[in-house]
Amino acid sequence: MGLFDKLKGEFVDIIEWTDSSNDTMVWRFPRYQNEIKMGAKLTVRESQVAVFVNEGKMADEYKPGMYELQTQNMPIMTTLRGWKFGFNSPFKAEVYFVNTKQFTNQKWGTKNPIMLRDAEFGPIRIRAFGSYAIRIINASLFLKEIAGTDQHFTTEEVTEQLRNMVITRFTDAIAESKIPVLDMASNYDEMSKLVGEKINPEFKEIGIEITKLLIENISLPPDVEAALDKRSSMGIIGNLNAFTQYQAANSMEKAAENGNSMMGAGLGMGMGMGMGNQMGNMMNQNQNINNQNNNNTPPPPPPATQYFVAVNGAQTGPYTEQVMAQMIQQGSLKKESMIWKNGMAAWAAADQVAEIAKLFTAVPPPLPPPM
Repeated sequence: MGLFDKLKGEFVDIIEWTDSSNDTMVWRFPRYQNEIKMGAKLTVRESQVAVFVNEGKMADEYKPGMYELQTQNMPIMTTLRGWKFGFNSPFKAEVYFVNTKQFTNQKWGTKNPIMLRDAEFGPIRIRAFGSYAIRIINASLFLKEIAGTDQHFTTEEVTEQLRNMVITRFTDAIAESKIPVLDMASNYDEMSKLVGEKINPEFKEIGIEITKLLIENISLPPDVEAALDKRSSMGIIGNLNAFTQYQAANSMEKAAENGNSMMGAGLGMGMGMGMGNQMGNMMNQNQNINNQNNNNTPPPPPPATQYFVAVNGAQTGPYTEQVMAQMIQQGSLKKESMIWKNGMAAWAAADQVAEIAKLFTAVPPPLPPPM
């Protein structure tokens, strides 16, 4: 290599940056000890700003476009250097390319639960997380306040500070909004906009603006969520008495399916009559309530005795005495069948309970064989 080629290599005549990353915010052109030649080509692409720094001081700033560096388009550098009558020799300066595109999908979230006072639940703790997007709107201010002389500045170096600012303003916004916890999910858009308006003035102080802030989820502690699930389940069940009757009916139906066909038929009929009696009792209770204000109305008759029958290890019933008689006639209730009623200390065979034992005597004997 000749002396001329060596000297030529010390001069920079093309200045540009092609970014292949997704997180680089500032990149310093690697000039090292080389000097920039007057008349060099400067290419600033869309979503970029080039900033010249002369001896530690901010100089000229270039928007997207192609420039041939001359004293005419370097007014601040010309003033700092004292190039009053033009200058054509190489010079030294640092060139920083600032990325002005949007940096999306920046995550934020509460490290610890936020204490709030809710109108319905009282003091409560919540967690929240989401994402936001930012971009640099003042390249010189961002270099001065944040990036400094870092030759390769990425979003990772500033996201922690920005995340803390987002969480602080989010907490303020939630507390001031007075939105009940159960209604927050329907107000994510409103709260996101409110937090964005609160935080943008602080971001602009360092040359950044927040273009979008999203709240993805607000959650309660696990034990509180479990309690809410139980409360929701009770609301879905509705009338607890009706739900209990429904479960009892399903149990009787399954017990009938486990027995023989005759027993199934008897239990099915008993189930229908038992439910009918229950509905009748409910109607009688309503009628009694309506008649309480009438002194001439006689008191209601005592409730019928209810019996339970053990079938295949499962409790079925309750059945009235009339239903028990029908079950005896159909053969689904035998003398050795175990039954129980209120007041009995333990289960007993059907023929050991006086009221039921007499029903067996009313059953006709088996028919004689045909002649």
